[in-house]
Amino acid sequence: MTATEAGPGLPARAWHLPTAAGVAVATALLVGTAAAGEPIRLVAVAVLQVALVMAWVPATGIPARAGAPALGLAAAAGADLLLVLPERPEIGSLLAVPGLGLLAAVLHQMLRRAPRTDVVGSLAGVLLLVCALTALAVLLLLPAAGDTPAAVPLLVVGTTLLVVALVDLVLPRPAVAAGVPRGVPALVLGVLAGVAVAVVGSGADDAGALVGAVVAGLALGAVAALVGLAAGYVVAAGLGRAWAATLLQAVLPFAAAAPVAFSVVLQNVL
Repeated sequence: MTATEAGPGLPARAWHLPTAAGVAVATALLVGTAAAGEPIRLVAVAVLQVALVMAWVPATGIPARAGAPALGLAAAAGADLLLVLPERPEIGSLLAVPGLGLLAAVLHQMLRRAPRTDVVGSLAGVLLLVCALTALAVLLLLPAAGDTPAAVPLLVVGTTLLVVALVDLVLPRPAVAAGVPRGVPALVLGVLAGVAVAVVGSGADDAGALVGAVVAGLALGAVAALVGLAAGYVVAAGLGRAWAATLLQAVLPFAAAAPVAFSVVLQNVL
């Protein structure tokens, strides 16, 4: 496989335009509901969680066709309820979800029919899905975490991912690695775009605030870009279907960046 191909013989560029569209939809959904009531925000987060659950097995190819979606939906529902039902939800309560998820994932492996192929890969894949879905639930806490508008860190992440996809569409070289449809220029420009959005969104009027906004933008942009790159490795392996790869690359970075966004809002650096 060359750097200009991704998946089973498809041009690398064929992945980037759908990914850009997926990122745009996810960003619009989250930003558009960031200032809305809790029920609406819950629906938006739940949509992304269900999308990730649907795409996980087809995109990664792990041998857990029934177990991974079932455990994923249970983890998503549990994480959301832990943040919606209490009057004063705490982010620490989410630790119970991956903890119980580990036990459930091990039980799932025990219940698989023999011969149990790729036990380690299946277990790791299910646990990663549970952790990603739990992290997405953190987005429900953003509006109450601090004075920073929740839309700002979400825009930083969305902008980073969108710029990465669009730059890769026209300039996928030099490639990060052979066979991976991701270019170095896209990663650099994507993170810089995220920093720019962070600075503008912060309205910084002094040196200290400006430095804080730049650091926050770098953190959010780097996490989003690198996790998007990791999803690109899955795409390059050619294990999954195009629609699943698109959802994976569009949603997984938001999950990874959600705890970082919570920290940024909590510290009011944007």
